[in-house]
Amino acid sequence: MKLDAILWDYDGTLVNSVPKNIDITKAILSIVAPHLAGDNLPKYLHSEANYHYANHAAKNWQELYVDYYGMSHDEMLQAGGLWAEHQEKNQTPVTLFEGIDGVIKEFVQLPHGICSQNSQSNIRRVLSDNGISAPFKSIVGYDDVSNGHQKPDAYSGIKCVESIFGHAENRQLMYIGDHEADTQFARNIEQQLGGQSKVIAVAAAYSGAMPEHWSVQPDYVARTVDELFSIIAQHT
Repeated sequence: MKLDAILWDYDGTLVNSVPKNIDITKAILSIVAPHLAGDNLPKYLHSEANYHYANHAAKNWQELYVDYYGMSHDEMLQAGGLWAEHQEKNQTPVTLFEGIDGVIKEFVQLPHGICSQNSQSNIRRVLSDNGISAPFKSIVGYDDVSNGHQKPDAYSGIKCVESIFGHAENRQLMYIGDHEADTQFARNIEQQLGGQSKVIAVAAAYSGAMPEHWSVQPDYVARTVDELFSIIAQHT
């Protein structure tokens, strides 16, 4: 099977945004849940390692906030509403995972796309700063999708593919992401595309993910960035 395009998640897959995410979460906690700020800061915000653990143990951000940080349901909803604005404002630098630029350049003949819950302007800035904007023909961010259609709903994936090709039928795609919801997203896109379309799900396990615990299993697991080369090459 020859790929028509490679779609990527952003945070935890292309970039290590953990230092920035910790900083944003602390800022939001101080606003919506001050009882969890300062000395009462949840332990999962004390270090990158702790954050990685909770971030990958939780099924989604809602569960992360409630079960791991100890927010109430209402606090969690308020926090979610503040995320995009703080994501834009926060200046903590994010870096590409080592070797990711090499993977993009190796498969530059294919169109690439990003489906993320980060903001499109943030993503474009980081790609541009790292000199890898050109292969990314479509970027669908948090602000391009209504609340009810965020991942794992297939909407942003379909939108991304339509933006690259003009229509979404009969496409052979790969989607690479670091959460169980990303694998579910790949399955949902395939189901929605129907017909002859295929979406290969790859788990990015180089940022702390534990796919062996997922109830929805990916087709491949990349334990290191280097493993992406051979996984993608099998389908090009």
